[in-house]
Amino acid sequence: MAEVVAVCSSSEHSFSKPVRDVITLEAGLGVAGDAHEGITVKHRSRVAKDPTQPNLRQVHLIHAELFDLLRSKGYTVAPGDMGENVTTVGIDLLTLPTGTRLSFQSGAEIALTGLRNPCAQIEQLGRGLTAAVLERHEDGSLARLAGVMAVVLSGGEIRSGDRITVQHPAEPHQPLECV
Repeated sequence: MAEVVAVCSSSEHSFSKPVRDVITLEAGLGVAGDAHEGITVKHRSRVAKDPTQPNLRQVHLIHAELFDLLRSKGYTVAPGDMGENVTTVGIDLLTLPTGTRLSFQSGAEIALTGLRNPCAQIEQLGRGLTAAVLERHEDGSLARLAGVMAVVLSGGEIRSGDRITVQHPAEPHQPLECV
């Protein structure tokens, strides 16, 4: 069963985000009070390039199964450490197609826009962690494991333990790319 393990937010542009009891998603904006909330891009590197870009990174999700993988590689990572807003379990987020909708018990709904491209700030959590969240597919292409990004379609509250419903977009499916 797919569900929320933890929710996190921070009004600061810090790398990690503290775990919260609840976060509120706002349609078209993102997580209420989070530093990345807004219609246009809020990530500093992207703002420097073009502050008028649409914000396709309103909500960051990571699958808790990644923490198990990282633990096997010698890293201790917990919800919020990698800057995600929602930590999930029971969903293979990385294999979902672009446009997949995730619905939460409150009626909140998000649409996946792409993969998170891990940045060097991940090294704050442990030397070599950036390499640990990057692998190679059988065809040699780069596999980014640091989660997915989404936009908010319908607002509502999300909390630990909430069930998640997955709705795939119409075919043909497009794989998630970096956003």
